[in-house]
Amino acid sequence: MKKITRFIVVLIFSIIISFGIRTDRAYTQGIEEPPFRLPFPDPPGPDTWLLGQAYGNTAGAYRQRASAYSAGQGLHFGVDLSARCGYPIVAIGDGVVTKVDAMEHGSAPHNLMIDHPNGYASFYGHLLETPDLEAGQSVQAGQVVAKVGDPDETCTSRPHLHLEIRNAGAYNRAYNPLTLIAADWDSLSLVGPFGRGFARDLNDPRRWQNLYDQPETTFWGLRLNGYAAPWPLDWNR
Repeated sequence: MKKITRFIVVLIFSIIISFGIRTDRAYTQGIEEPPFRLPFPDPPGPDTWLLGQAYGNTAGAYRQRASAYSAGQGLHFGVDLSARCGYPIVAIGDGVVTKVDAMEHGSAPHNLMIDHPNGYASFYGHLLETPDLEAGQSVQAGQVVAKVGDPDETCTSRPHLHLEIRNAGAYNRAYNPLTLIAADWDSLSLVGPFGRGFARDLNDPRRWQNLYDQPETTFWGLRLNGYAAPWPLDWNR
């Protein structure tokens, strides 16, 4: 009985450690202090939110590189954070609302764009409902701005927030949110509902294989992952 109790305590402690968000150092390359916070008011966990799909040349995006992700050069051009429908979303930084329900940027059924004074814009997609905000309205970091929804509008299939960080004003480039948001992404990537891993080019097998070395996205640019020698082989076409 004591061994079982000890095992449970160790397991719980390990989960707490792995879920802990640490902002005392950057989990990025070349950025000492990421400019943005996480888009949720609570720490991650099974009852709040989890990392779903990372940004970049993910295995899931690669399989749909010619369809769902064709506009983003074959990459997953945001980060997916899984949470229940209705879970509150907060602004990742101070800024000004520029677009509400701008479907030219996708991520239906509802979305939100906020420009930040540092030259970035944050885009929140797959929202449950139209945000109660207007273009030109100022928001503060940590302010509730939207609610998590489901792209299938069922709240049962895959509710999550699709978060992008783009260039403010033009919105034609996307950057890796994991290098710009302060969090322990390495620990967060250990648990979550979506598939893990990145597509691999056997002619350059080490390129784009971790959370932080993913390329920037130019919308409607040439596809970046049209590999002649992909792995696994059934991804070839």
